[in-house]
Amino acid sequence: MLPKFSSRAFLAPMAGVSDPALRLQCKKMGAGLVVTEFTNIHSIVAKEKQLKDHMKKITEFIEFSDQERPLSIQLFGSDLSVLEQAAKIVEPYFDIIDYNMGCPAPHITQQMAGGALLQQTNLTQQIFQTLVNAVKKPVTLKIRSGVTDASRFLFKEIAEIAEDEGIQMITLHPRTVNQGYSGNADWNLIKELKEISGIPIVGNGDITTPEDAKNMLDETNCDYVMIGRGAMGNPFLFKQINDYLKTNTYHEYSFKDRLDSFFDYLHLTNQYKIKFANLKSQAMRFTKGMDGGSKLRAKITFSTNIEELEQIMTNAYSLS
Repeated sequence: MLPKFSSRAFLAPMAGVSDPALRLQCKKMGAGLVVTEFTNIHSIVAKEKQLKDHMKKITEFIEFSDQERPLSIQLFGSDLSVLEQAAKIVEPYFDIIDYNMGCPAPHITQQMAGGALLQQTNLTQQIFQTLVNAVKKPVTLKIRSGVTDASRFLFKEIAEIAEDEGIQMITLHPRTVNQGYSGNADWNLIKELKEISGIPIVGNGDITTPEDAKNMLDETNCDYVMIGRGAMGNPFLFKQINDYLKTNTYHEYSFKDRLDSFFDYLHLTNQYKIKFANLKSQAMRFTKGMDGGSKLRAKITFSTNIEELEQIMTNAYSLS
């Protein structure tokens, strides 16, 4: 059974973005569910053996905080034996096991993973069976609409198989794999999926404002919305969405608030092993839209340590 969610707005799994510090920040701002960056099943199995030899747990590899709960881990990879092992390894630590069948990146699809699996109905059925039988925690699914424009309705067959095999919730990003992030997300496809499904449906794609979130919920009748790029450097969006859904109003945050939020994020990173390159990328996202932001991001690019980054961001207050 799915856990109870505190709100209808979820944070999407994003490689290199949804690290444990950002997830916790978004959770504090009202995200009903946060999901880890997608994780390779082969890496989980290999790392678990390596850590076990040193009397350590997989949590040394996949970092998280109990404050993030309910917390979902997203897996990718299609080797059934390895998938079963990986799911059993991570199950004790997470509330939901999510499976990625939507990533459009070539280095993922070439491994017969992510969005490439949408065309492999027999294999996907085996994947769903393997996951659902391997764990007692709820298993969910994130998919794209199809691979090419001609196959943009593949999601219907995949969703039907998923529901029949015990998948408990489906997130649909209504772009094709070939689209990547170009063009517009076709929200009508979310509506069509909701109409044929007997399980909760999460809509994902092109939500950057509270109004977008409400419009998606109203237009598609989906149960929840998932925000990815719209939440980059903008964890306030979750509070804004929750307030807007309840009161039809929300607070506008200033660039000073954004800078304050970055330093909150930076403070949270102290307890995790997050690469400095990722911290710089996050800093750039928090400065998006700021006056003088492009010059600021150039300085961030050339920073070489935390102290330099902190000084650059501190100086940015004079621009806000």
